[in-house]
Amino acid sequence: MAHKVAALAAAGLAALAVSVSSLSASTPRLLVGIYDEGVILYGTPSTTFPVFSSLHVQVIRLNLHWAGVARRRPSNPIDPNDSAYNWTLYDRAVHNASKYHMQVLFSIIDTPGWANGGAGRTHVPSDLVDLRNFALAAATRYSGTWTANSGARLPAVNLWAAWNEPNNPVFLQPQYKYVRGKWVIQSAIDYTKICQAIYTGVHEANVSGDRVACGLTGPRGNNNPGQVRASVSPLTFLKAVHADGLRQFDAWAHHPYYISPSQTPLSKPNSATAITLGNIQVLIDQVTKYYGSKPIWITEYGWQTNPPDRFFGVSWSKQSSYLSQAFAIARKNSRIQLMLWFLLRDEPNLAGWQSGLETVTGQKKPAFSAFQHLPH
Repeated sequence: MAHKVAALAAAGLAALAVSVSSLSASTPRLLVGIYDEGVILYGTPSTTFPVFSSLHVQVIRLNLHWAGVARRRPSNPIDPNDSAYNWTLYDRAVHNASKYHMQVLFSIIDTPGWANGGAGRTHVPSDLVDLRNFALAAATRYSGTWTANSGARLPAVNLWAAWNEPNNPVFLQPQYKYVRGKWVIQSAIDYTKICQAIYTGVHEANVSGDRVACGLTGPRGNNNPGQVRASVSPLTFLKAVHADGLRQFDAWAHHPYYISPSQTPLSKPNSATAITLGNIQVLIDQVTKYYGSKPIWITEYGWQTNPPDRFFGVSWSKQSSYLSQAFAIARKNSRIQLMLWFLLRDEPNLAGWQSGLETVTGQKKPAFSAFQHLPH
């Protein structure tokens, strides 16, 4: 639902240096962080990152927009310094994250027009080699050993993800296609290729500790190809990508948002097709069935507040309580290794999302302190 941080103590820094891949069920540890692309990419770093630090943020997530970085076809696509690439915003974010001892999770998303005949950012590239090459260039640039044209050594990024909510037509189209007299889940077919391309490209950079998550599924779907806004439920999508041959990824990611403001983090959804935090074990069990004990990453989660959202928000005090409860639920589950809150600051348009720890004017909600006091 991407559409609707006191420096760390020495012990904390040492813990952060341990990669996600080294975590085990016998010593469960949950990496916590924030996903707020707007404030990270377009805000003032000298203001934003000290706030993240005060919140003890360990991971920040950003969508790495392929269409934004490569507005024309590169002549040497695996060379991060190819003149077609513009990494400026991401270089700045990665440098600041490193300065404040935070990891970055890059979600590669958005197809440039030159890569799919102008079909649009939400459509699969015509040749998946183009996407694999971009992922390789990105993982090489942020390998921890790459020197940019400016002469600066770029910090390492080890956490990667493929796309965002591919079971949602806002991010991947089409969701369904009518083929030989029946509906097929085209988004699963296309996403299997997308995930494989990104996984392969990132790992071709041969960077120790790199991990690629697939899935990043939205919490619900109508499974109705006849609807104008057809979407696929997360369990159906997982089953479909497995059937379509998806085999390689390092973690499965999901966004277990609540469905109704009358719920709590423990509530099971009133929809049989939804996966929220209250029934996330159902998703974990299906991942286990198909892929064994792959780690689970919660790459988006949050509760909107009223004010300002009178229709889908909860009170500020409930948001604070639910935040603490939600992270405690995740921490108790040894399969869940990462959980990110969406957002730091409310989006200004009520058509967006108002789950920030701060209001749009920067006023701290009680959830700010609750996040600050999460165990690390």
